[in-house]
Amino acid sequence: MQPAPNPAETPTSDYSDSDSFQMEAQGHAFTFYPRGSDRLAALIDHIDEAERSLEVFYYLFQDDVSGTKVRDAMVRAAKRGVKVHLIVDAFGSDAPPEFFEPLEQAGGRFAVFSPRWGVRYLIRNHQKFAIADGARVMTGGSNVSDHYYDPPEKNGWCDLGVAIEGPVVSRFGEWFASICSWVESEGSQLRRIRKMVRDWDPGDEPVQLVLGGPVVRAQNWAYRLKKDLAKATRLDFVTAYFAPPRSIRRQMAKVGRRGDVRMITAGKSDIMATIEAARLLYNRFLKAGVSIFEFRPCKLHMKLLVVDAISYFGSANLDRRSVRINLELMVRVEDEALAARLREFMDHLERASTPITPEWYSENATFFTRLRWRLWFYFGLADAWAARRLNP
Repeated sequence: MQPAPNPAETPTSDYSDSDSFQMEAQGHAFTFYPRGSDRLAALIDHIDEAERSLEVFYYLFQDDVSGTKVRDAMVRAAKRGVKVHLIVDAFGSDAPPEFFEPLEQAGGRFAVFSPRWGVRYLIRNHQKFAIADGARVMTGGSNVSDHYYDPPEKNGWCDLGVAIEGPVVSRFGEWFASICSWVESEGSQLRRIRKMVRDWDPGDEPVQLVLGGPVVRAQNWAYRLKKDLAKATRLDFVTAYFAPPRSIRRQMAKVGRRGDVRMITAGKSDIMATIEAARLLYNRFLKAGVSIFEFRPCKLHMKLLVVDAISYFGSANLDRRSVRINLELMVRVEDEALAARLREFMDHLERASTPITPEWYSENATFFTRLRWRLWFYFGLADAWAARRLNP
């Protein structure tokens, strides 16, 4: 028998990101941007085309070439009379406050989520979105940084940006207003932010904005996902970090036993420990009949799930922080044609990925390797446990 392939040795030089593609679904227009340079150009166009307002939140905003281009686009908007309001997360963002002074000097507003140390600081607002004129929104997994727009040959993040037009955009505006109010409040206000997430009603429309935060379940996005998984016969997903709570893992394995599951996880990352934590979980999924692939061309940062005819895309990873602690957003769309198109897009990623087979697992999961995987997995558990205990 030939030795099982080592993901680190899989050739991926012929990989290139997919072209952008558009879909009409449930009264909404969606444009998907898999290529980093397209995402950056689309974001700048999105800002340049704003006429009245820009409401922008990013977890990470760097003072590099891309960050400067996006900031300068907002400065131009403010100078032409657009009401610009930017919020960044204190934990995630690297750009210093003075980097945003040109925006404030042009008349724009700038604020920081969790500007003070304390238990409030442990809750990260991991969302990414930019609303223009209350009519169009750009969202997805990408932050504002060269790393998120670089091509695969520079090991840029493989990610997905989505531009949306349609009724759900107004819900983004409502949520941004809630974030603004919380940022301007005094004290930690942990109860208030939990109440904001718990009381958020995504409605019953086929296109929904679903949220996540430091609540047990209520209306959060992961609770919706588990309800969808409970009756699903097919699941396809791409995730940058894979270490979900046990309840979600069980649901996914059940789908694998009664239907088809394809999971595409990271073969490269900025934090190798996240890959090793995910590998600890592979064996049980393989036994459940799940098809597993590790994406190798470059770092993977995508967050995309398709459950039967329901698609999820946005900021949330499939790990404990994204499920139970961080503020996250996902767009949930019930539409068969969109689900089919997104599965076609995943086919492109699968072709550049290494299959993780039972043979691969048997050859690579030695005692000491599994011990290392377990240590990193429990390190992630400890991080989530500490954050939840400090934010009861």
